[in-house]
Amino acid sequence: MNILICDDEKDIVSALKIYLEAEGYATYPAYTGRQALAVLEQEDIQLVLMDVMMPEMDGITAIAHLRQQYNVPVILLTAKGEDTDKVLGLNVGADDYVTKPFNPVELLARVRSQLRRYVNLGGQAGPVAAEERCWTVGGLTLDDRRKLVTLDGEPVSLTPTEYDILKLCMSHPDEVLSPKEIYRRVWQEDPLGGEGVVAVHIRHLREKIEINPADPRYIKVVWGQGYKLDTGGAGR
Repeated sequence: MNILICDDEKDIVSALKIYLEAEGYATYPAYTGRQALAVLEQEDIQLVLMDVMMPEMDGITAIAHLRQQYNVPVILLTAKGEDTDKVLGLNVGADDYVTKPFNPVELLARVRSQLRRYVNLGGQAGPVAAEERCWTVGGLTLDDRRKLVTLDGEPVSLTPTEYDILKLCMSHPDEVLSPKEIYRRVWQEDPLGGEGVVAVHIRHLREKIEINPADPRYIKVVWGQGYKLDTGGAGR
């Protein structure tokens, strides 16, 4: 597995290289957003660790650019208290974030979680064990064997996180899932305040599968409780 580490602080890049390479990952360093995009063009990268504040091109801008071409998972590296940066990063396409100074155990757990979903979605060549299931609600179909989502017959490009959230909802139609439960099942760890991350990813998902995200047919909010895949509204 190849991981791109992008941070303008070389000590942080070096520390991350030590942690990740000790776990068997190959790492590729970058120190600006532009360098990160160049590495993505040249190497087969499966995950990106991206700092926010960098010269030449900041991490938020770099994520926005890479999301135009790549669905690889992105974990944002943010300083403590930079809540605005976390929200901006998630809004432009980051999958998760880790706060500096980071705990190596937590960082590696989040890396494994994102890579596991990416591999399960077919991001790596070769056979991948998967439950052969297919769900259809209205014009929306998720074929888990082929790792394919279609809307009215047209393929929909989702990030691994968006795919897993949609799969969870479609495999539990009309069941209300709380943000904590979604986070626990998709990220496979305790939420610990991660519910807001779920809301951002569901908003991105709606933008891809709903004709009018403000008036969704598929993923509905049940106020005060969570979200559900609505089979009754999908036919309208």
